[in-house]
Amino acid sequence: MTQRETAVDVVDFTPGRWGNPNDQMKLSDSVLKALTMIGIEEQAPAPGEVTVPEVRIDSDTLDAITATGARVDTSDAARTKHLRGYSTPDLLKFRAGDGSDAPDAVVQPTDAGQVAAVLAVCDDRGIGLSPYAGGTAVTGGLAADRARSVISLDLRQLTGLLELDEVSRIATFAAGTRLPEAERLLGERGFELGHFPQSYEGATIGGCAVTRSAGQSSIGYGRFDDMVVGLTVATPTGISEIGTAPKSAAGPDLRQLFLGSEGAFGVVTTVRVHVHPVPTVRRFYGWHFSDFSSGAAAMRALAQSAVKPTVLRLSDEAETGLNLANPSAAGAAAESGPVGGCLMIVGFEGDEADVECRDTYVSTRLAELGGTALGTEPGEHWREGRFRGPYMRDPLLDAGALVETLETVTFWSNLERLKADVTAAVTGALGDQGTPAVVMCHISHVYPTGASLYFTVISNALDDPQTQWATAKSAANTAIRAAGASITHHHAVGTDHQRTYLEEIGDVQVRALRAVKDALDPNGVLNPGILLP
Repeated sequence: MTQRETAVDVVDFTPGRWGNPNDQMKLSDSVLKALTMIGIEEQAPAPGEVTVPEVRIDSDTLDAITATGARVDTSDAARTKHLRGYSTPDLLKFRAGDGSDAPDAVVQPTDAGQVAAVLAVCDDRGIGLSPYAGGTAVTGGLAADRARSVISLDLRQLTGLLELDEVSRIATFAAGTRLPEAERLLGERGFELGHFPQSYEGATIGGCAVTRSAGQSSIGYGRFDDMVVGLTVATPTGISEIGTAPKSAAGPDLRQLFLGSEGAFGVVTTVRVHVHPVPTVRRFYGWHFSDFSSGAAAMRALAQSAVKPTVLRLSDEAETGLNLANPSAAGAAAESGPVGGCLMIVGFEGDEADVECRDTYVSTRLAELGGTALGTEPGEHWREGRFRGPYMRDPLLDAGALVETLETVTFWSNLERLKADVTAAVTGALGDQGTPAVVMCHISHVYPTGASLYFTVISNALDDPQTQWATAKSAANTAIRAAGASITHHHAVGTDHQRTYLEEIGDVQVRALRAVKDALDPNGVLNPGILLP
C-alpha cells in the first residue's frame, strides 16, 4: 500500500486556527443537527483583532542577540504568530483579541552554535527564552511567564537529517525538523520513524522529545521517548551530549531528565532516534465490541501478549455513535456494521510474512474475546482521516460549541473507575453551569500494565467560555488525581497541568527537579513558569 495518509505537506499553522489554512473542515448537516440536540444553535462572536503589548527588551539587548547571527523580529505579526499554542483556551483567548502572552521578540537561529550564543545573551541579561518549533502545544507550554521580558526562540531553521547509521538503525535529526519532512528524508533511504501524532503535520522532532509525545502507532513502535537514543542540549551552563549506548548501567539515564522537560532544563538542538525499514504491507481493520468493557478487556489481552498489532484504538459507545473515527463522516451513522457498541481499529505494518502472522493471531484472539470483524472499510476510513480530527474543533467553536480534549493514563485495574469518574466530573461541572455536555472517550495507547484515556468534550459555549472550560478542566484534574492516575499521558504539563502535576509527584520529587533546574539554569531564563513554577 502507499503511504498517502502520512506523505503530507509540512504545514505552517495559521495563528488562532488549527492546521493547514488551505484545507479547513466544514461541518456536515448531520453534525449541525446533532449540535442542536444539546442546545447549540447560535454562532460564536466573530474573532476580535489581537493586540500585543509593547516590546520590553531594550535595543542594546536586541543588538546583542542580533550579533549572534540569529534573525530577530519584533513585529506584531511575528509575535502574534508565536502567541501560545492550540489548546481551546489558547484559541479562545486569541478569538477574544488577547495578545498579552506574546513574546517580546522572535529569534530564529540557523544552527546549534547560534542557539548557544543567544542563550548566553539571555542568561547574562535575565531575558526569558521560550523554545518554539511546531507550535502545536496544547497545555500552555508556550505561554512562558511574562513577569520578565521573553523571547520566542524559533528553531525551525535547525532542520534536516544529519546522519543515518543504517547498521544500528539510528537517525540523527536537527531538532526543528518537521515530522513529515523527517519521514520524507528517511523514506529516501528506505527507512521510517513511524511517529504519527495527530499534530503530525506541524510537529517537530525536538518538540516530540521535550513533550514525550505519543503517536498513533505506539503499540507497534513505542512512544517518542522510547525511540530516542540520544540528545544534544544547550543549557546556560554548557552543552550536554547525552546517550552513548543503547542501554547503560552508568548511573541514572539522563536522557529521561530532558525528555518531557518542555524547554525548562535546556534547548534540544539534535535528537537521535531509532528507525526501521519502510513497511511494505499496511492493513487496517475495524472490529465491533458490544460495550467498552469487553473492548478494553480485548485490548488488554493483546497488550499483554507477545504478538501485537501496530495500531490499536477503541472508541467508546458515545464516540462510536458519532462516528468520530471517521472525521469526514462525523455525526452520521456508519455505512455498515452493527448498530451501537464500540468500534476498535486494528492496524498492521511490516513485511508480508510479519503482517500475515500477526494479523492471523490478533484476528483469532479478538474473535475469541467477543469481537466481530468489520473488514477493512472502517480501518481505511480511520487511516485516511487519521490527522483530521483536530480540524473539527475550529468550525465547532465557530458554531457556538465549547469543545476540548483531555487525556490521562492509569493501570488496567483502575481504567473503568477513572473513565467513569472523569466523565462524571466534566458532565457535572458543565451541567452545573446550565450546559449539558457530550463526553466521549477512546483508548489509543496501551501497555502490558495499563492504558491511556482520551476524552473529547462538547457543550454549548456560554458568554465566558474560558471560565466555563476552566471550571470543567479543574474538575477533571481533581477527579484524575483522586483516582490515582497521571495528569497527562502525552499532552505534557505546560501551565495547564502544573498544579496537579506537582501534587502528583510530591514534595521530594519537586525538590529534586528544582535542584536540577537551579543547576542547569541558575538564573531561571529557560521557559520560565513552565513545568515548574
